[in-house]
Amino acid sequence: MLIHNKSIVLTIIMTLSPMALADDLGQTIVMQGNGKGAMACSICHGASGAGQAQAAFPKLAGLDPEYMQKQLEDFTTAKRNNPVMSPIAKALTKEEAVAVSSYFAQMPTPAPASANVDEPLIQAGKRLAEEGNWANDIPSCFACHGTNANGIGANFPALAGQHASYIEQQLNAWRSGQRSNDPNQLMASVSQRLSEAEIKAVSAFLANLSVTEH
Repeated sequence: MLIHNKSIVLTIIMTLSPMALADDLGQTIVMQGNGKGAMACSICHGASGAGQAQAAFPKLAGLDPEYMQKQLEDFTTAKRNNPVMSPIAKALTKEEAVAVSSYFAQMPTPAPASANVDEPLIQAGKRLAEEGNWANDIPSCFACHGTNANGIGANFPALAGQHASYIEQQLNAWRSGQRSNDPNQLMASVSQRLSEAEIKAVSAFLANLSVTEH
């Protein structure tokens, strides 16, 4: 009976150890960097993964881990271009990228930051997010990013509660061709059809959404 119990304990330890090691590695890189060119993620994205709205540093807490892994990979191949993130991504090993992504994914999603809300702007963004603008061939955001923009898998991240400054920045990056990692050039096409006013409106609306449970 004692041998059987030891066997069970060893099985549990062997199962949990890789997960624990990955968490430890992810936490170390987030808080300290990897000592090989990747600085601590927390410097820009915060220890809680809440990002910084003023600097347009995105919230990472609660995002899909495969989505984050893909973004890190795309920074290494110039599908995404950023003078800060590109060298950091290149300094991470595959194992480290997976660990960091998993670590942020397990964090609770931060609530939208309280701010002065421009209600007409929010309502204009709400119409775009929920209905799109089919006169200009613009689909609704929810069609791809899911109900309440909670996100769907690795290709369509959660947008609810993301910083408006970051959403606006990325839509403009797709418009300019600075970012080109969207499936079937979907976001590049959509962003080209959005007006500056629509970009500001939909960014404001999405930023003020709270993530709901899946």
